Amino acid sequence: MSNENRNDDIRRSCIDCASFACDGKSGTYPDFCLTCELLEGEEGILRDTLEKYTNDPEDSLIAKASATVEYEHYCKATRVEEICAFARRIGAKKLGIATCVGLSREARAAAAIFRHNGFEVYGVACKAGAVRKTEIGLDPAQEDLGPHICNPILQAKLLNKEKTDLNIVIGLCVGHDSLFYKYSDALCTTLVTKDRVLGHNPVAALYQTDSYYSRLLKK
Repeated sequence: MSNENRNDDIRRSCIDCASFACDGKSGTYPDFCLTCELLEGEEGILRDTLEKYTNDPEDSLIAKASATVEYEHYCKATRVEEICAFARRIGAKKLGIATCVGLSREARAAAAIFRHNGFEVYGVACKAGAVRKTEIGLDPAQEDLGPHICNPILQAKLLNKEKTDLNIVIGLCVGHDSLFYKYSDALCTTLVTKDRVLGHNPVAALYQTDSYYSRLLKK
């Protein structure tokens, strides 16, 4: 960690740990370990979560399906293949796609894959409804980038109307994806995370914080 990012006032958590003892690997639990806190004084939270996995039928199904997909496809299947496997395991028949219009080609490719795998697919693009940006109080200058708002709430409501079983996000903007998750009735997963600069591969910036993207750690 660089000197300018050191701060003794930071409350340490899992993101500050390099032990991974909780993952069954060799190592010791650090002083700030959340697992130790849970076992020593917050066991109520841990017990409550375990009850969700065992007593709530939907949570149990999703947790077991997720773990099984990981086990069976680890380092073998692509994300889109894993979504197909997960959807089958939770009994999803109809998949919804909430896509950015800028990734319409990718959304069509995904839909073709899902349909080939036996799913019904219905998709809604972010500009559906063609609502002007000024209608929700945005500065008219923002229409220079395009006159219409991204409309994730409408995307969610239209997919809710279609009664989709699992909704898949393809490239919604930061924040627009948050609204979509908030209003979606169906369970959601993400196939593509938007990053216009890095070809929708945002982790590349994290890999290069000691070189090309070191500016991200500078004041």
